[in-house]
Amino acid sequence: MKKPELLAPAGNMESLKAAIEAGADAIYLGGYMFGARSFAGNFSNDEIKEAIIYAHLYGVKIYVTVNTLIYEDEVEIFINYIDFLYKANVDAIIVQDLGMLDLVRQMFPLLEIHASTQMHLHNLEGVKFVEELGVKRAVLARETDIDLIKEIKENTNIEIEIFVHGALCISYSGQCFMSSLIGGRSGNRGSCAGSCRQKYSLISDGKKVNKDKYLLSTKDLNTLEYLGELIDIGIESFKIEGRMKRPEYVYTVVKLYRKAIDQYCKNQKIEIDETEILELKKIFNREFTKGFLFHEKENNLMNQKRPNHIGIPIGKVVDYQKGIATIQLDSRLQNGDGIRILGSEDSGTIVTKICVSKKQVKEIEKGIVQIPYKETVKVGSIVLKTTDKRQLDEIDALLLKKNRKVAVSLELTLKCNKIPILKLSDGKNQVVVNGNKIVERALKAPISKERIQEQIEKFGDSIYQVKSILLKIDDNIFISIKELNELRREAILKLNKKRIYNYPYQKGEYHREVPNFPEEKKQSILINELFQYKLVEKEDWNFIYVEKEELFNMLKIDSRVIRKIPRVFHHISLQKNLSLIGEVGSFHYYPQVFIDWSFNVTNSYTAALLFNKGAKMVTLSYELDENRIKLLTSAYKNRYHAHPNFEIIIYGKEEVMISKFHLLEHFRVKNGYLKDRFGNLYPIEENKNFMKIYNYKPRNKKEDYYQYGINSVRLQFLDEKESEMKNIINEFWSKNKTIRRMDR
Repeated sequence: MKKPELLAPAGNMESLKAAIEAGADAIYLGGYMFGARSFAGNFSNDEIKEAIIYAHLYGVKIYVTVNTLIYEDEVEIFINYIDFLYKANVDAIIVQDLGMLDLVRQMFPLLEIHASTQMHLHNLEGVKFVEELGVKRAVLARETDIDLIKEIKENTNIEIEIFVHGALCISYSGQCFMSSLIGGRSGNRGSCAGSCRQKYSLISDGKKVNKDKYLLSTKDLNTLEYLGELIDIGIESFKIEGRMKRPEYVYTVVKLYRKAIDQYCKNQKIEIDETEILELKKIFNREFTKGFLFHEKENNLMNQKRPNHIGIPIGKVVDYQKGIATIQLDSRLQNGDGIRILGSEDSGTIVTKICVSKKQVKEIEKGIVQIPYKETVKVGSIVLKTTDKRQLDEIDALLLKKNRKVAVSLELTLKCNKIPILKLSDGKNQVVVNGNKIVERALKAPISKERIQEQIEKFGDSIYQVKSILLKIDDNIFISIKELNELRREAILKLNKKRIYNYPYQKGEYHREVPNFPEEKKQSILINELFQYKLVEKEDWNFIYVEKEELFNMLKIDSRVIRKIPRVFHHISLQKNLSLIGEVGSFHYYPQVFIDWSFNVTNSYTAALLFNKGAKMVTLSYELDENRIKLLTSAYKNRYHAHPNFEIIIYGKEEVMISKFHLLEHFRVKNGYLKDRFGNLYPIEENKNFMKIYNYKPRNKKEDYYQYGINSVRLQFLDEKESEMKNIINEFWSKNKTIRRMDR
């Protein structure tokens, strides 16, 4: 049975050391640039060097996240950063951007690349595609279930990494634009504002149908009891989410998963007791779910009551007067603990004073207590402990001890009239150290073997611990304690140097051949309903995109009609004709394709890769403004000496989120809108496979994109009324007077 890698998060050096101490096999972290968690502490370049050396000494790998979308003007900085990471001996980089994957693969052919979960890999064909691009490991979407993972494992040779614990996104990773398009903070650029953790109402037929407020907030993933199934199918890496969590969280979670993995690999069973689960809940939880990974029912996926850490219940309020809360405790409380009291609006505090029968105490196991509490709370309110000071203090004390050691075997040869020889091995690396002075025959008091052994295995604060020792020693000899110490110190330094390995550095050149498309002025439109088609069928559209399969089958006699393939699906059915596709699995499978906006094309390198692999047209990302569109197009022409075939969406309500969770079905309504705290209404659309949420207002771009080198502009319609749609289309054609329009 192959033991999977346990991959831990680190937002700073303290968390990295905590992860190593807890038993991590590898750690993923981000620098100050290009990481999808820009609000984590993250690592400076000097800290990255230090982290790699520190981790490698313990035999722990370091993967650095460079998994944001890269703009054209950032590419030079990006590739210089990759060069730095490569020379610093990083074990792998984690990438989302397809163009940067292609660029790095060609420029640094020996550098290991992992495809980020942000790449939206959720089907077999997508994994095959990145495997062909030279990716060593694919990090699957968290929505991928165990049956599909097994199918992927059986039909590819690439390593597979999955998330096993931590926060879940309600949207498919890499496919959430809510924070970006609404708040200007892009999740694909590392600045997610956590739109899914905000308050919403569900409005159906003009009425609010929800009671709880956090409609898109998920529970935390916890797969401890199911790890055996994942180990059995041969998944290479188990990933824990949490680069923004404190070191104590990292230590607690990693230690528990380390125990579970080791138990199963040794005994084919996992035994985790309730006390350990309680410690896990205290450190952080939003309640737990086994997620889509193990076919969790949707009603057990969400925590719509609150989006933050809920801790554990420890009692309830029995009285509140003049800023003093009286609490019936069922569990221990001490000064320094954090508590939250649940109400219509939750409130919290750090406990600084505890009184029992008017006497002040530092801690208490159970009973009636009074504590100062500024917020007015109701009798009967539940009290949660959200920070356990004792737990944190105990973990901090363990971290100071640095109990994780590297086991070594030691062989010491001390022969009279010969130099001492010390061999030290970690099982993979071996070093040999020769002494400077010959071993002498003792004139008076020989040094005993016991004394020699006691001294030579004093590894003190080093990372090593002697697991076996072999002494080849003559009787009646003398060697100084100082020389024994010097032998040991030199052996440690030599072994350290071998453990801090260096990857071979090789640099190549980037090149992509691309077709030269004619410069054109085309127009396309996306429709959803039959009445919309009848409204536009006599107009001179070059392409009419249709996603609904039943509508497409009705209209495909029109040669302009092109099927828009859903960007989430697990088993592909072949569409021989030209298709509009939105994810890499489709690109690997369908023979003739236009690329949709959800490919997140933000630089010319991604466009070139797609055109090189057969794309007929590429729609640029929603996340590009006019200046970046001009820069991208200009850079493409200058580098490849060819004209691209780009499309821009100029009108339509953008899809801000796609999810495997069905909000309408959850509340048993057929239609609805998500209403935010500002009163904005976001249309919701569902089918059996996924839910889409659209922006509350349409994008409405007025620029002349043709002058930037764009070949096609697109209008998209969702729920607009017929009169509104007519006005928008008439305005569009009136601004494009040079474009021929059929009489209606």
